[in-house]
Amino acid sequence: MPLKRNIAAAGTGPSGATLAGPAVVHFGNPVSWVIAIVVLIAGMWLTMQSNNPVPVLAAVVLAAIVLFSLQIAQAWEKAVVLRFGHFRGVAGPGIFGLIPAIDVVATWIDQRVQTSTFTAEQTLTKDTVPVDVDAVLFWVAWDAKKAALEVASYRDAIGWAAQTALRDIIGTTSLADLLSNRQAVDEHLQHTIDARTTPWGITVQSVEIRDIKIPDTLQDAMSRQAQAERERQARVILGDAERQISLSFLEAAKNYAGNDTALHLRAMNMLYEGLKEKGAMIVVPSTAVESMGLGTITGLAALGGRMGAPAPSGPQTPASAPSASKEAPKVPDAAASNDAASAPVVFG
Repeated sequence: MPLKRNIAAAGTGPSGATLAGPAVVHFGNPVSWVIAIVVLIAGMWLTMQSNNPVPVLAAVVLAAIVLFSLQIAQAWEKAVVLRFGHFRGVAGPGIFGLIPAIDVVATWIDQRVQTSTFTAEQTLTKDTVPVDVDAVLFWVAWDAKKAALEVASYRDAIGWAAQTALRDIIGTTSLADLLSNRQAVDEHLQHTIDARTTPWGITVQSVEIRDIKIPDTLQDAMSRQAQAERERQARVILGDAERQISLSFLEAAKNYAGNDTALHLRAMNMLYEGLKEKGAMIVVPSTAVESMGLGTITGLAALGGRMGAPAPSGPQTPASAPSASKEAPKVPDAAASNDAASAPVVFG
């Protein structure tokens, strides 16, 4: 297994700017370790045969040279090789060799898609609203030479460039656009960061804003504003419905204007529908009572409902008939208790 030694520590800068991870020096790999072990075994065997320590010392030196010179880069790695401080080339992926004390690997570039998180805290928008924005950056180092030679630490540079670009865009965008048009903000942010990182051999594939935090007091105000807007829309819809209903009534009035019979039939139908509901109170305009004779009709219906019981059998004199008609039965017949009797009619 390859042995790696950390030479720098990872960190996080102010406001969440991502700093570089631990840099590593590759020392050994499965192939080089096998060769080094074989060389050491051979040197020890020669030393035991000749009782001379020179073979084992030479084997130790040769094994160290093999471990350093024979390098293997993974499929996603590129090694930037310098010779006497000058750029020699980019090696990998696969096996490649170095000249000891002459060649050195300046850095190992991971060419997979990388992610970096960054934030902008208490940043004022265009309409002076303080917001906290969290975002994630997806990028890839497509040119290992530029990433190693054009910038001291490309990871640090990407983190700071992303953070400053986010602050600049927040300062030129209103809160409403930042909340409602997040996709356009992401695209603008991606183009801005990519323009800064392209000279370093870095391509920004996408930027996504994860969360936007606003003050609690502003959240309450926005909630009340949204509620007021909903109420306004409800009142507008109700007013429009009233307007449509009034137009329908106006059209119906035009149809009934020249036909009294149709109007009477419609009124009688409405009265009938109201009388079907038990315990309902019906208010009838006095004009309808006079023009349609509703007073006589409803009075007869109510009287018929209350005096539906048959008169007593037997001969009666004409003089006694009025007195009999004035005496109403104390217990009305059950058959006479219909819907018309239970629904009073009020004439106004």
